[in-house]
Amino acid sequence: MSMPSDHRMVFTGGLHGSGVTLLAEHLARHPEVSLLAGADAPGCEGQHMQSVYPRDAAYGGPGLFAFDPRAHLTEERPLCRVSTAQRLFEQWAPEWDLTRDVLVEKSAPNLIMMRYLLHLYPQARFVMVVRHPVAVALATQARHRDLPIQSLVAHWLHAHELAAMDALLVERLHIVRYEELVTEPERVLAGVGDFLELTGPVPAGGMDAHHCDRYQRQWRSYRSLVHPGRRASCNRMEQRFAERVERFGYRLGDFTALNPESTRLAAQGALSVT
Repeated sequence: MSMPSDHRMVFTGGLHGSGVTLLAEHLARHPEVSLLAGADAPGCEGQHMQSVYPRDAAYGGPGLFAFDPRAHLTEERPLCRVSTAQRLFEQWAPEWDLTRDVLVEKSAPNLIMMRYLLHLYPQARFVMVVRHPVAVALATQARHRDLPIQSLVAHWLHAHELAAMDALLVERLHIVRYEELVTEPERVLAGVGDFLELTGPVPAGGMDAHHCDRYQRQWRSYRSLVHPGRRASCNRMEQRFAERVERFGYRLGDFTALNPESTRLAAQGALSVT
């Protein structure tokens, strides 16, 4: 039977609405890569194809799960055993093409599970996708309308700050910004391909660079003068979270602001971008 050591295992993650599926689908076009199939699993996420650890729904689901301390899995959890690693691999294996060298598992909660997964699979590599917090909040709110924008942005910050601290202990980690993925797909996917040591390019067609504009227009409308109370609430939120968000290279009021100087601030609470 195929073993984890026979393959390069890759875990992709990022909050719901961050573009993880987009990245994974492009990786799956490469002849050396197999992405979990799992047609019956929501989003083809590996978390729904196993019974080893709880799914994010156990902690509130999208927009909430990272707030629950139990969702932050590390090497200190009781589930970290060699037998656990083999059991988990056996549950995923039927949904992979095991003739491929690179096996990709994607799940949103992987963002705050890197240390746990690394302990199970010490040679694993991690590719995390980061997207503007308001875009992620609006994408999440579209499906979960009871969650307020301010809470969703706070969740984005909490999840990414947890991931940032974990990243200090994860050597094989590559960060992809969604905004760069859709505007410079060839360059970004080439970087991912190099990181995964793939032979030949990762196909880059099918990106929609204008998809970012949709949420920026929605945000401008949301905080427009037509709704003065809402605008005041947005201003308070921007003031409250501005400094923490800027550590990740973003500004709440500007979807185009990416600060390259912020990409190596892991020690100060921001994900280190490789």
